[in-house]
Amino acid sequence: MRFLQRVRCWEYRQHPSIVRVNHPTRPDKARRLGYKAKQGYVVYRVRVRRGGRKRPVPKGIVYGKPTNQGVTQLKFQRSKRSVAEERAGRKLGGLRVDSTYKYFEVILVDPAHNAIRNDPRINWICNPVHKHRELRGLTSAGKKYRGLRGKGHLHHKARPSRRATWKRNNTLSLRRYR
Repeated sequence: MRFLQRVRCWEYRQHPSIVRVNHPTRPDKARRLGYKAKQGYVVYRVRVRRGGRKRPVPKGIVYGKPTNQGVTQLKFQRSKRSVAEERAGRKLGGLRVDSTYKYFEVILVDPAHNAIRNDPRINWICNPVHKHRELRGLTSAGKKYRGLRGKGHLHHKARPSRRATWKRNNTLSLRRYR
C-alpha cells in the first residue's frame, strides 16, 4: 500500500493542479459522501500546497502595532480541504460541490442534468440557493471551520455565525420603557 501511495503521489505531481478523474480513487469513501456512479456526478482531484499562509502585503510592509506585524508565520483559519473545494468550484462554475475526501478529490454535481434533477436524493442541490455553496462555507468542510459541528448550549456562541454572535453581544440594546 505504501508503495502504491508513493507511485500515486508521483503521478499526481505530473498532472495539473485541478484535473478530472474518471472514477474515484476511494469508491467506498466517495459513496459514503454521496457519490453515485451515474451521469451528472464528476470527480476532480485538486492539489493544494502545504504550509501556512503568508500575508499578502507589498515588501512585508505592515502598518500598525508591532504585535500585528507578522507576515510569514501566520496560520490560515480554513482547512486545506475547504481551499480545494473552493478552487474546484471557481474553476467549474456550472457544477455544484457536494463533498471532498483526501487526496482532495472533490465530488461535483451537474444541476442541469436530468438524471440529477429527477433524483429525489440529490435534486435539492439544483435549487438556486445552493449556487457556490463551497464559497459560502456551506459544505461539510466549511461548516467545520466555522465551528458549526456541535449542538446545544455549549455551542450557542457559534450560531448562527461568529460574526452575528459578535454583533449581538456588542450592540447596546436599550429597551424602551412601556
